[in-house]
Amino acid sequence: MTDAVIVAARRTPTGKREGVLSGVHPADLSAHVLEDLVKTAGVDPALVEDVIWGCVTQAGEQTGDIARTAALSAGFPETVTGVTVDRQCGSSQQAVHFAAAGIVSGQYDIVIAGGVESMSRNPMGSSAMGKNPYGDRFMERYGAKPNQGVGAEMIAEQWGLSRSQVDELALESHARAAAATDSRAFESQITPVQTEHGLISADEGIRRGGTAEGLGKLKTVFKEDGVVTAGNSSQISDGSSALLMMSGDRAKELGLKPIARVHTAVLAGTDPVIMLTAPIPATQKALKKSGLSVDDIGVFEVNEAFATVPLAWQQELGVDFAKVNPNGGAIAMGHPLGGSGARLMTTMVHHMQDKGIKYGLQTMCEGGGQANATILELL
Repeated sequence: MTDAVIVAARRTPTGKREGVLSGVHPADLSAHVLEDLVKTAGVDPALVEDVIWGCVTQAGEQTGDIARTAALSAGFPETVTGVTVDRQCGSSQQAVHFAAAGIVSGQYDIVIAGGVESMSRNPMGSSAMGKNPYGDRFMERYGAKPNQGVGAEMIAEQWGLSRSQVDELALESHARAAAATDSRAFESQITPVQTEHGLISADEGIRRGGTAEGLGKLKTVFKEDGVVTAGNSSQISDGSSALLMMSGDRAKELGLKPIARVHTAVLAGTDPVIMLTAPIPATQKALKKSGLSVDDIGVFEVNEAFATVPLAWQQELGVDFAKVNPNGGAIAMGHPLGGSGARLMTTMVHHMQDKGIKYGLQTMCEGGGQANATILELL
């Protein structure tokens, strides 16, 4: 059976809202990482058959099939096609799944999967243009419009998570991301971006020296007596990430050494109102399908959309938290929606390579009560 392998994985730094990357058009930000990806791998871009690109807010500058625009902006030949994917926060992780499926089925030999989101230039929700995306029949079934922040509070209540627990996770996320930055763990995955602010080579949102007392002073956002604050939620961000994927045979023909292969890829769906719990059944499904156990997995990337999400997930799976988001997560590093899945995977695959970890599992909560889960195997 044909394997889908990852040959290279690169990402831009992640910029804060209205921060150092906000002056860069999302197509140009995408083009930068695409250009660097093929250069890093030493692959002629003419060999790339498609660019599968995650992007959530397909409005304004991110309309018109930004995948195709990005490929052309990167100087790729006009023969290279592009398609834009929206599975909410998991869009670029889904791009990896589509790429792997295309390779295994023989539709592709070489493909790029990734994504982008410039949340500074294309604010979250602007694609709805003030319209209600939920029709009468959805409202009759569920009786409420889904809200991620409210869902995060529902998780805290259902799993008995305290304000101190979610704040502690937030502090740990920043501490781990700062430590990874200081140890130069991200250097092999980040492609610096030249901007009006200079050459940007590090994630902008990481905060050092935070304290429980400081976080404790922040007001809750979605529930007066709740736990969710700006300090224990993911940051609104700008960024792009990409992975070069191909069949194992094609990599061998080109003399390339793959980093990892896509071992297992699954989806799961749950209640769209609480919305954020699907990583739990997605992880369980991935483990069952793969024949692996929790103990077989050496690293987990569980997107920190809100601190309550990985905490509830950890309670259900019983995972040693030292193996979860070891280099920090979206609370510290940001969550550029359409680019986050590929960012997590890029960080995970480099961590597996650096530490000699055989199996890694990534999962993300997504709008609509969905989740992707992917297991990678180091080669």
